[in-house]
Amino acid sequence: MAKYTRPSLDATFAALSDSTRRGMLARLARGEASVSELARPFGVSLPTIHKHLRVLECAGFIAHEKRGRVRHIRLSHSSGRKCETRQRINLAPIHEVKDWISHFEAGWDEQLLRLKHQVEADV
Repeated sequence: MAKYTRPSLDATFAALSDSTRRGMLARLARGEASVSELARPFGVSLPTIHKHLRVLECAGFIAHEKRGRVRHIRLSHSSGRKCETRQRINLAPIHEVKDWISHFEAGWDEQLLRLKHQVEADV
């Protein structure tokens, strides 16, 4: 099967494909949280939450900081992806998805405009 997207876009879609990860991002949009705070509403084990966090981190959505024994998670705001490196990242993955979708949106806009003109011509 041919691949038509960049690996970063694939990672973004994979990260957003799970409702738990989307819920975690929604929670983090309100501010930083500890891993246990993120886990609480989902009723899953901490190892499962850590797996979700790894996916979000590799996709470039989150960054973490360990303070004492507590790992704090936040949405990323710096440049560079974080998967194998320790760099913090920004929300560029969302912009990649938006750009990808806009290619389809432009085609639909054109078709809907032609349909509108056809309907108006028929009336």
